Amino acid sequence: MPANSKYLNPSFWPRFSKITAAILGGFIVSVLFHLAVASWFDHVTVIITSTYSALILWAVLMIVAFLAKNGWKIWGIYLLTSIILAIIMFYGKALNPIL
Repeated sequence: MPANSKYLNPSFWPRFSKITAAILGGFIVSVLFHLAVASWFDHVTVIITSTYSALILWAVLMIVAFLAKNGWKIWGIYLLTSIILAIIMFYGKALNPIL
């Protein structure tokens, strides 16, 4: 059964923004999340756990990106989240240095 044409978007840029936000943005957010957590807690345990949890988080973030109506809003949300996680990671490294 073919897809209903009213749900298909013929424009290139909305599709491109959703696909790149899902793949690149989701990956960046999932990696930065685990790095931020590793800077505050036991980094060895977090890195071992992130083998599976980063993949699961990335898949969830990909689904969220494709469910959104506007791909550029998702890019904005992912970039804002990445900046916040990078700040958390920076302060975690400054306050809890790995010896």
